[in-house]
Amino acid sequence: MMIQKTISSRAWTEMLVLALLWGASFLAVRVALDEIGPLTSVAHRVGWAMIALWIAVAVMRLPLPSEPRVWTAFLGMGLLNNVIPFGLMAWGQLHIESGLTSILNAATAIFGVLAAAIFFADERISTRKAVGVMLGFAGVATAIGLENLRNFDIRSLAQLAVIAGTVSYALAGVWARKMLSDQPPQVAAAGMVTGATLIMLPAAWLIEGPLTLNLQTPTLLAIAYYALAATAFAYLLYYRVLSMAGSGNLMLVTLLVAPVAIVLGAWVRDETLRASAFGGFALLALGLMVLDGRIWRLLHGWGTQGKR
Repeated sequence: MMIQKTISSRAWTEMLVLALLWGASFLAVRVALDEIGPLTSVAHRVGWAMIALWIAVAVMRLPLPSEPRVWTAFLGMGLLNNVIPFGLMAWGQLHIESGLTSILNAATAIFGVLAAAIFFADERISTRKAVGVMLGFAGVATAIGLENLRNFDIRSLAQLAVIAGTVSYALAGVWARKMLSDQPPQVAAAGMVTGATLIMLPAAWLIEGPLTLNLQTPTLLAIAYYALAATAFAYLLYYRVLSMAGSGNLMLVTLLVAPVAIVLGAWVRDETLRASAFGGFALLALGLMVLDGRIWRLLHGWGTQGKR
């Protein structure tokens, strides 16, 4: 049974900061998309984050890998954890609300459980995980509104693109465990965005044109935010929280990100979500809490007491 670490007040504070950073990134990306294309937005995101993270690695005086295998793994991680999901979600946000994107993004943990069960013998699907996954899928289906897929349109495709991005995130978790578990997390993060940059810069250039900083001030501020604060700094903060609170408790951040994105989207861009989106998030949140284990152990404890 997975034992949860006690969350200190400092860890709670940093988890909330992380949730705010990631939650606001959905709005920042949407603001940038008013002027630049989705591939260009991703190229800016990983490119500036790459520079910031390598500076952090240098300041920390962390050793750099020299094996070609590791650098190849960085390229694969950049593709799975940045290029594919960032690109699909940025394109999706052109057609659906940033709040809905954040809700669907929370399904990453659901697909992560399935991917781990497929690729790792020690990550088998238990009864608790099966219940959590089924609730999660029910939440995603409710948020999307399966009836909307009958009349397939660009909005439906955008929602499926976001879901495909979460599947890529889940596969990235598998890739990281198999290929990069021996690397310091800060180096792995810097190498990952480097691999992503090597892919995104030429792709954005060829498809959407040369990158430029001759942009409106809101666009520049949005890029600076989601590249430096919500990507580079957030990755460093993520690993701090991971060491303090543990991986199980970090799942709670996922539940905090979507409300932040929903509120900001409604406040800044007057976005409105269907009631089904909120219902879907409630089911998805319940599924994540079951996967987290706390509710499951509490219900199990009540059941045991009832048999006494």
